Amino acid sequence: MGLFNRMSTVIKAKMNKIADKMEDPRETLDYSYEKQLELLQNVKRGVAEVTTSKKRLELQKAKLQQSIDKLDQQAKDAIKADREDLARLALERKTALVAQVEGLDQQITDLDQEQQKLVAAEKRLSTKVEIFRTKKETIKAQYSSAEAQVKINESFSGISEEMADVGLAMERAEDKTEQMKARSAALDELIEQGTLEDLTGSRDEVERELSKLSSQSSVDAELAKLKKEAGK
Repeated sequence: MGLFNRMSTVIKAKMNKIADKMEDPRETLDYSYEKQLELLQNVKRGVAEVTTSKKRLELQKAKLQQSIDKLDQQAKDAIKADREDLARLALERKTALVAQVEGLDQQITDLDQEQQKLVAAEKRLSTKVEIFRTKKETIKAQYSSAEAQVKINESFSGISEEMADVGLAMERAEDKTEQMKARSAALDELIEQGTLEDLTGSRDEVERELSKLSSQSSVDAELAKLKKEAGK
């Protein structure tokens, strides 16, 4: 179980590292801003719907009020005409309509309160969204600037590494050159001392042999001369 837990932890750590490299804070900020705008639009839509409903109820109330006024006039006319029965009927209808108007008044009051709450919420949310938008753009600009600086520094770092490699290569070339010079000087010295034959000289093998013979003849002649002088 311990091994599996460690493997799981390592995998999660690597996945988080990969996700961190892939994540662009600017995209995340833009996405959050879009979500806030959607929420703000929903609140505004709610305000519009509540306002529309309230206006519809107010129009309905106005029509009922016209009917109430008409029934009230009809009741008065019926009384003048000694038609109490018609006046009673008109008043009964008027009473029913008045009850409806009172119900509409309560609904209109409730919708008005809801409208005020939504309008206040919309204003607060609009302010927050605008503040977020300003802050978002500032952070994005700072991130872009930092990203550009990192790329510049990485470029300089790459150049420095390349120059370091070039410097090492130059040092190796200089060392090899010095070694070759030292070897050449050593060979020259050995050739001058006779330890090594100068294969690059102008004399060939025949010339060297003839030179030896000439030298030997000269020695023999000198030796014979000395013997003669000595009477031997």
